[in-house]
Amino acid sequence: MGSGEEALVLPLCLLVLFALPGAAPVAVEDTYMDMVFFQESFPSQKQSGEYLQENSEEEIFHVDLNKKETVWRLPDFTTYAEYDAQGALSIMALMKTNMETLMQLSNRTQAQDVAPSATVYPKKPVEMGDPNVLICFVDQIFPPVLNITWLKNGEVVSQGVMETSFYPSSEGNFRKFSYLPFIPEPGDIYVCKVDHWGLTESLSRLWYSKEPTLLPETTENMVCALGLLMGIVGIVAGTILCFKARQGDGGSRLRGIR
Repeated sequence: MGSGEEALVLPLCLLVLFALPGAAPVAVEDTYMDMVFFQESFPSQKQSGEYLQENSEEEIFHVDLNKKETVWRLPDFTTYAEYDAQGALSIMALMKTNMETLMQLSNRTQAQDVAPSATVYPKKPVEMGDPNVLICFVDQIFPPVLNITWLKNGEVVSQGVMETSFYPSSEGNFRKFSYLPFIPEPGDIYVCKVDHWGLTESLSRLWYSKEPTLLPETTENMVCALGLLMGIVGIVAGTILCFKARQGDGGSRLRGIR
C-alpha cells in the first residue's frame, strides 16, 4: 500500500437499532448494528467493502466478499441463525452502482485520511516459556484499509497470525485486532507495524520479554537481617512497655492501701 494513495469512502448504510424495553426513557442495555460499507481507492481504483452484523460491540458474523460466504464469529451461532451471503453480495452490487453516482456529485472529492492509533499487550499475565498471545489493537482507522505486520527480533512473523474484520468505532471510524501466538523467552522483541494512508511512515508498537527482576543474594540477606532486627526490637520494646505498665499498677495499689 503506497503512502501516496488516497481513498474515497462513502458509507451508504449504517443502521443502529436500540433495544428499549418499554416506551419510558431507560438506559440502553443492548445494541444491534448492521454495518455495510463500500469504498473505492485512488489512483489504482481498487475496491473493497464489508458486510458485518454485531451485538453490543461483539461481531456476530461478517460476509467474506472474496469467498462469497458467511463467516460466523462463533460456530455455535449457526445453531440458532443463518444468513445467505448472496444478500450481502446484492447489497454490495447496489452500493457499487450508487458509489459512481455519488462520486460524480462530489466531483470525485477524496476523503480525509485519519492516522490510526495502536496498542500491543499480552492476552494473559506473562510467564517465561508459557504459551501466550500478543494482541495488537488498532483504533481510529479511516479509511478502513491498512496492513498489520508482526516482527520478532527484526524478522517478519506470519505463522499463526489472525486478524478480525473491521469493527465500527467512534466518530465513524473503524478498529481492528491482530493476534500473534507466541512463547515468551527472555530478550525477545516483538513489533506490531501498522501501515495506513493517514501515516507518513509506519506506526510501530514494541513489546519485549523480560525475566522478573531478582534481588542479589547480598541484598536478600540484608533485607532478611533488617526484618529480623526490626522484629527483635519490637519484641524488646513490647516487653519493656508491658513491664512498666505492671509497675505502674502496683504503685497505684500501694498508695491506695496507705
